[in-house]
Amino acid sequence: MTDHMSAVNNAAPEEEPFQQQSVAAGISIAAGCTLVVLAVVSILQGISALVDDEFYVAGIDYVYEFDATTWGWVHLVLGVLALLCAFGVVFGTTWGRYSTLGIASLVILANFLSLPYYPAWSIVIIASSVVVIWAVTTWQPER
Repeated sequence: MTDHMSAVNNAAPEEEPFQQQSVAAGISIAAGCTLVVLAVVSILQGISALVDDEFYVAGIDYVYEFDATTWGWVHLVLGVLALLCAFGVVFGTTWGRYSTLGIASLVILANFLSLPYYPAWSIVIIASSVVVIWAVTTWQPER
């Protein structure tokens, strides 16, 4: 009976790393997919600002007032970089994880600064970026 109990106790630690890796893989895939959506949305946001300057309108008292074309280029470049980082995250690369943290942080900053141009959209993008940062930082591929 003690042999059976020791066999049961020895089996549990062998399964735990596999379970942790499957959770880590799930989190990384979710972060990658969320980052792809975030990148596509940023690219579309940038294209819409580049095509139609009058689409985004901010009040005259806005401190960080830039031309809509400038914000369009900022969002377009950040979206393309986020798309590249998303592939790095999905494939589990270290550079993908760290660059995702940086790009997601820059996307939060850019959307905060362009908040008066399109507030609802910017808040959704900021929230999505926070989810991406959370997912990437909770994934521990070493385990």
